[in-house]
Amino acid sequence: MHLAFPLPPDISIRVQQALQEDLGTGDINAQLLPPDTFAHAELITREAAVLCGTAWFNEVFRQLDTQAVIDWQAQDGDQIQANQVLCRLSGTARALLSGERCALNFLQTLSATATQTRHYADLLAGTGVILLDTRKTLPGLRLAQKYATRCGGAQNHRLGLYDRFLIKENHISACGSITQAIASARALHADKPVEIEVENLQELAEALAAAADTILLDNFSLEQMREAVQITQRRAKLEASGGISDAQLRQIAATGVDYISIGALTKHVRAVDLSMRLSM
Repeated sequence: MHLAFPLPPDISIRVQQALQEDLGTGDINAQLLPPDTFAHAELITREAAVLCGTAWFNEVFRQLDTQAVIDWQAQDGDQIQANQVLCRLSGTARALLSGERCALNFLQTLSATATQTRHYADLLAGTGVILLDTRKTLPGLRLAQKYATRCGGAQNHRLGLYDRFLIKENHISACGSITQAIASARALHADKPVEIEVENLQELAEALAAAADTILLDNFSLEQMREAVQITQRRAKLEASGGISDAQLRQIAATGVDYISIGALTKHVRAVDLSMRLSM
């Protein structure tokens, strides 16, 4: 299944930073080969996964060798199988050797994120509940992992601290109350959606009275979620969050909440096992 999502604008910068981290003053191992030596390579996955990160992979080799050619056999969002050939590359041997680990790091991490997300998205299939990611991303890979969760079947929550309000416990405490926090948010940025975290049904009632757009039900039990849905009566969107496992997912969806957000989509990932083999 090929999915066409807009790519993040920071790919070139992130790749440049990653290459600098790896190459430093120069790849002394690649210098074992003459600079004009040409090579081919084949990329294989050792396990089933959802592919994601081809643009980052391509950018690594583009920055090292503008003449490098990459022929992909699968695309972002595709389900891939163990021992499947993902792409074939050709270019200078030095570029292929220098870029291998950096390119694989991006691809294995973003594919892991998309694979983890697809697991949760499949469990929610048919419920009508929207799966959301969080800000619990790897430093420097916020937009990349947000792209990967979309490839896996989730929707993005806020990208950062600038695009929408998510008023949490410490914000509420500093502002004095839920009502005051929401009022301040509206006064500061009337155009930004306002979401607020609540920890019990009394706080839910206050958030509804203050006209929050979305209310995050933090670590509510299933019974509390069902009661929250009845109390809310569609006056605000409800998001379930906090310690949610795949075993609970469909039960939570059945309570009637609108969203389920899960930090594990981006922080509990295991890199996909990939292998790149060089030939002269």
